Amino acid sequence: MSSDNGQRSGGAQGAVPEQLALIREAVRKNKAPKAKPRTWRGAALAKELPVARVLVDKGVLHLDRYFDYAVPEELDAAAQPGVRVRVRFGAGGRNVREGRREGGSLIDGFLVERVAESDYAGPLAALAQVVSPEPVLGPELLGLARAVADRYAGSLADVLQLAVPPRHGRAEARKTGDPPPPPAAPDPGSWRRYGRGADFLSALASGGAPRAVWTALPGPQWAEEIARAVQATLASGRGALVVLPAGRPVARVDSALRELFGEGQHAVLTADAGPERRYREWLAVRRGAVRAVVGTRAAMFAPVRDLGLVVVWDDGDASHSDDRAPFPHVREVLELRSTRDKCAFLLGSWSCTVEAAQLVESGWAAPLVADREQVRATAPLVRTVGDAELARDEAARAARLPSLAWQVAREGLRHGPVLVQVPRRGYVPRLACARCREPARCRWCAGPLQARDAGGGALCCGWCGREEGAWHCPECGGFRLRAQVVGARRTAEELGRAFPAVPVRTSGREQVLDTVSGAPALVVSTPGAEPVAEGGYAAALLLDGWAMLGRPDLRAGEDALRRWIGAAALVRDQGAGGTVVVVAEPTLRPVQALVRWDPVGHAVRELAERAELGFPPVSRMAAVSGTAEAVAEVLADAELPRDAEVLGPVPLPVTDAGRPRTVGAPPPGERWERALVRVPPGSGAALAAALKSAVAARMARGGSGVEAVRVRIDPPDIG
Repeated sequence: MSSDNGQRSGGAQGAVPEQLALIREAVRKNKAPKAKPRTWRGAALAKELPVARVLVDKGVLHLDRYFDYAVPEELDAAAQPGVRVRVRFGAGGRNVREGRREGGSLIDGFLVERVAESDYAGPLAALAQVVSPEPVLGPELLGLARAVADRYAGSLADVLQLAVPPRHGRAEARKTGDPPPPPAAPDPGSWRRYGRGADFLSALASGGAPRAVWTALPGPQWAEEIARAVQATLASGRGALVVLPAGRPVARVDSALRELFGEGQHAVLTADAGPERRYREWLAVRRGAVRAVVGTRAAMFAPVRDLGLVVVWDDGDASHSDDRAPFPHVREVLELRSTRDKCAFLLGSWSCTVEAAQLVESGWAAPLVADREQVRATAPLVRTVGDAELARDEAARAARLPSLAWQVAREGLRHGPVLVQVPRRGYVPRLACARCREPARCRWCAGPLQARDAGGGALCCGWCGREEGAWHCPECGGFRLRAQVVGARRTAEELGRAFPAVPVRTSGREQVLDTVSGAPALVVSTPGAEPVAEGGYAAALLLDGWAMLGRPDLRAGEDALRRWIGAAALVRDQGAGGTVVVVAEPTLRPVQALVRWDPVGHAVRELAERAELGFPPVSRMAAVSGTAEAVAEVLADAELPRDAEVLGPVPLPVTDAGRPRTVGAPPPGERWERALVRVPPGSGAALAAALKSAVAARMARGGSGVEAVRVRIDPPDIG
């Protein structure tokens, strides 16, 4: 015991000088008075540029500006433009001590710039904390976010919530290496199938900035073609950004990029990656270690250096429209980036939206299409089953599958899997003429007509709210209306009974399949959830076409054609026996476009009709939603452009308590109304500015108790 004590005391004596030295050093440092944490009372300010302009994380419109804060000397080195900071906000000007404003709650923000003097004459609060010295908000991203906020009548803070991912300390501490050397320019490969495809790649590789709307041929080659466009851009020493609607197409482009030029050349930004990995990949892009990005919607703001190409695939997919304020659309944001950064732009899809057709018609982008011989060589045979055939078809009356569809499925199952596309539940068709299927529209504003209640009765316009008591069809003179509601109530079990020896697989909301084998099987899928079959499907059945064509939406025909083509593009070509059966009236324009495989022609004709009627995208439109009093107040206060036309307001359906709330729907139990404001081309910016100012002024007057009003510019679902 004494021996042990002796050893311990000897060790303690040896440590005494070191401990005393540490104590003396601590005492010496403590002689200088320290400011209180986060208030910095009495602390000296930075000698140069002592004022920081901060964007606080408050997404309310009347606070959509910068606020000035004093920079303590101890934070001078870390408080650089672009870093995340914490500040005290909301205390007012009464709580001032020693020349510093104090109090208020701590909130996050971004330091935008440092200046020598403040425009504010009163005392400033000090920066409370620099959260991290990592600059995450550069001038390019800040300028883009401001442009997006102005276009969509939103706040800069809300856009930055979408653009900058949450901080993750471990990811931030990880070092990133130097960027890899640029790859060699690729061979055009399957781009040669398109008239100007090889020239498009050559322009990218030489540093050019072509802009194109690309109608991709059916089949799986689209992912490799996007990868080759990215490689050509990287070969020029510039960066590339690709945005896709979901994780499955992202995985296909990611795989194609890895096959072309290996690991380390690109980053993948998706929500499925998790917060740490996503932030780590985002930082690699921000620091310049990676020049190419592939991702879903949030990747549209990725801070790619020396941006040379932006790509959006399938711009008609609803996933490209953000469901958080200010609701930006990927296509519009990437158009802004192409214009601001003077980089190339590629909008690709198997189908073609009206907005894409407008880009070509205006001359902003050039068409990138294959000739008709190539289309016929790669597309499947499309056959139709209309109302006349269904009326004569005993099998169709007894079961869900018409005779032609049953025969095609039976023949296809001899050679491989057969895809069966059924609409999701909740597809509610709009009213249409029972004789010619022409949609029933308002005679005043051309909006969609709807019944006042489920039992029928008086008709009213879904846009302007006017009643229609004597409707007749302007096309055929008919007086009878049709509203057929067909959902996906009968699913794989019925098909399993029709084909008892064939395995049936389902892909939909509960489980989305990515791929299936090439063995014979029935694959029942909702639109957008179709898995890719090894070697392609032998056939496809597109059931219940009226449920998709008859939805109460301006885009019903365009969206139905896009979903049909998306499924049919997975089928083998006609030369290999690929056949598609669509159950829809063959005289309708979207069905004819599918039979001819001509989505561009359909979009061009839709654009011409919308221009004649003043519909988007030829016109710009805003939806103002809220309680009746709130909507009326905003519209009365807004200094709308002189050429603005207000449609409505009309009541919105009440959301039942306990049921899922759709995007744009009112809170459960509340009765909201919606007004549409339409302006011609050239007045869109003035419309957004007027509505933003009116909502901001109303919020500033009413404080926290003011009733909410939602403004959405260019809403995708106007009816």
